[in-house]
Amino acid sequence: MKKKAVSKNKLYTLIALLFLIGILGILQANSGKYSYQISILERSAIYAVVAVSMNLLTGFTGLFSLGQAGFMAIGAYTVAILTIPVDDRASVYYVQGIAPGLASLQCPFWVALIIAGLISAAIAALIGIPVLRLKSDYLAIATLGFSEIIRAVIAAPQLDKITNGSYGLKNIPGFPNIFVAFGLCALCILLMVLLINSSYGRAFKALREDEVAAQAMGLNLFRYKELAFVISSFFTGVGGGLLAIFMRSIDSKTFSINLTYDILLIVVLGGIGSITGSVIGAFLVTAGREWLRFFDNPLIIGGVDIPLFRSGFRMVIFSILLMAVVLFYRRGIMGSNEFSWEGLGRLIRSIPDRLKKRGKQKGENVS
Repeated sequence: MKKKAVSKNKLYTLIALLFLIGILGILQANSGKYSYQISILERSAIYAVVAVSMNLLTGFTGLFSLGQAGFMAIGAYTVAILTIPVDDRASVYYVQGIAPGLASLQCPFWVALIIAGLISAAIAALIGIPVLRLKSDYLAIATLGFSEIIRAVIAAPQLDKITNGSYGLKNIPGFPNIFVAFGLCALCILLMVLLINSSYGRAFKALREDEVAAQAMGLNLFRYKELAFVISSFFTGVGGGLLAIFMRSIDSKTFSINLTYDILLIVVLGGIGSITGSVIGAFLVTAGREWLRFFDNPLIIGGVDIPLFRSGFRMVIFSILLMAVVLFYRRGIMGSNEFSWEGLGRLIRSIPDRLKKRGKQKGENVS
């Protein structure tokens, strides 16, 4: 029976994967027509990478960090500096010029992504030494402060020849196609899944459940906290680099505190401690904000201007929908569970019973 269940799961997964590849193929073949939809999907996939990396630290290790925007900025600027075509650099660094060592330095975007992750991880290792001795809210405040420091340093005039200061960087080469974007994001998430299911992942979960018990079992608390922080920062830096490739132009304002809050919203909405929840949350939040844009446009019915439909009303509706989701799913959409075909089947089979129960309750209330 177990072998049959495993083979069914593999078959369903293969069918779903082929269906996804087919959808992406259609979008890519008609990229001019579906450019808006492609941009939403690519941004969602990138946010999914960063959300899973944040969940690795918060949901699986129990460390509440709010420094994601800072590490994304490090990764984004690293990728941008290393991938901008040499012929375009004069037009990008047109104010103060570019540092001589960077003028002719260029590498493929996949190499730049690895370097971006390594630099983010190295900086995380350094700041983790003092910061990871803090707990809960204090750790969150410290990492949030670090994020703002990074943003201020990037925009500092003293680094104009490296980061171009407040002018930002542009002419960053984009993704050649949607398959590359999704492939890189899927690879990052897969690597994090393998890590969480390894012995290191079990050690992270032990720290989350009870630090005293984990220490009694012989785990070096600081070592594993530092390791989780470094790994999470590595993938966050890679996610920032992917965002730079997606946007093709960046500046320090791109990586404000609001970006960290958006990632935190995705993690909480999807479910703290759920990888598939973070992925689902990334697509729901990103797509939801875009699809509700019609609320920002004026609406006239029968010559009457509806006052609520104006710029900013979209976020009001979006916030109401989020509140409704949180009320019904207090632990997030997935909670701490992961997606499974058996669970989806049970959910679908339970829908008729739930509808019958609600119908009986309404009938009893009427009588």
